[in-house]
Parts: sequence; structure tokens; C-alpha cells
Amino acid sequence: MRKIVLTEKFKRSFRKFVKRDSKLQNRIATALIQMQQDVFTGSLSTHKLTGKLQGLYACSCGYDCRIIFSLEKDLSTEDDVILLLDVGSHEEVY
Repeated sequence: MRKIVLTEKFKRSFRKFVKRDSKLQNRIATALIQMQQDVFTGSLSTHKLTGKLQGLYACSCGYDCRIIFSLEKDLSTEDDVILLLDVGSHEEVY
């Protein structure tokens, strides 16, 4: 199971994003649990990004809800880490 690390930017974006619709919080929480188990599961539609976000990944946690993240390795423990960078609508994160 991968460890999930939240950046400050992700935390700010999350608070702002869920203020608009409290149901989003549950969908994001469900997506994070799925990401820990298998970040490439079909229900998340995980894909690599190109352009200015090249090297990062995005997954879907609902119709217009995206999570931007990177896959890292913890050098001290050699564990896989999911570094959450941003969350929001398609327009907001891309």
C-alpha cells in the first residue's frame, strides 16, 4: 500500500473546492482510498499529463473533479509515495 502525502497547495485547494459542494469531500476520500490500494484502477481513470504538467498524473474522482499528483519514492524507506499536488475541477487544475 502506498503512502499518501498532502502538499499545502493540495490542502488549500481541497478546502476551497469542498466548500462549494460538501458531497465532493466523500468522493475525494473514496478516491484517495482507491489510490492507496491501486493508483491505476480503472475507476480512477489515472493518466499521465503532458505540456506544462508533464511528469505528473491526474485521476478522476467524479464528473468534474480531478486530483493532480506525482508518484515518488521515499529514499529513507524505499516506500512508494503518492504526493498530492492539487484538486479541483478540470478547468482549475489544468
